[in-house]
Amino acid sequence: MRSAFIHKQPRYPLLWDELPASDLVKSAVESVCDEFTQRIFGYHFARLGNLSSQLALPSSPIKHHIKLTREVTEYSSLLGKSHCLPFSQNSIDGFLLAHELDFAQDPHQILREVDRVITQSGYVIISGFNPFSLTWLGKYLPVKRGNVLHDARFFTSGRIKDWLQLLGFEIIEQRNILFSMLFLNYTFRDTPKLQQWLANYLPWCSSAYVILARKRVMPMTAIKPKMKLKPQFSPVGASMRGSSG
Repeated sequence: MRSAFIHKQPRYPLLWDELPASDLVKSAVESVCDEFTQRIFGYHFARLGNLSSQLALPSSPIKHHIKLTREVTEYSSLLGKSHCLPFSQNSIDGFLLAHELDFAQDPHQILREVDRVITQSGYVIISGFNPFSLTWLGKYLPVKRGNVLHDARFFTSGRIKDWLQLLGFEIIEQRNILFSMLFLNYTFRDTPKLQQWLANYLPWCSSAYVILARKRVMPMTAIKPKMKLKPQFSPVGASMRGSSG
């Protein structure tokens, strides 16, 4: 399999408005992420990147949200980079990566950092663009050639889930959203029945997906030896010390 690391940093979106059909994409991702956050409890929730920081998550039980961005914006609360998180080990209860891996130079390193600082039984929410979709095909068509979405990595959900499982995460749920060619700004809000039919019967062709995963806690159980080993030699007794004189 081709390495996920690339030598050139992809263009990085500062706002959702830089993506085609931005309102539709943001609304769909936001709705699923807000629902997923209802399952995450604790003290600290970190949103990595500009897109994550701009989502509204009113249903989250966690009140302290850390919005980490590369540069100062009206949405950011902390400056930093996703591949080198400024958090201590086991300190964050939940993470949101809204298309953060799609525009990452080294997505493996970002997930390793998430694994380092997430608490035991912590959750991570990841949204990504699907390469088995019409939107991925649009990357190679002469449509909106200057749009930042052309630089997106488009990892399969299966590949993301494999990375998470190797780090000890359990996949809780996946939602497939946006069954349309996003580059054409096609409005599909008036076709909810078609969207639902595609979600039921052709989920693999959605333009985007959202994954919810949880860090597994491995129980530490002491294993008692089944049998005692007898010493091969008896200790030297006092009588032997006396006889040597």
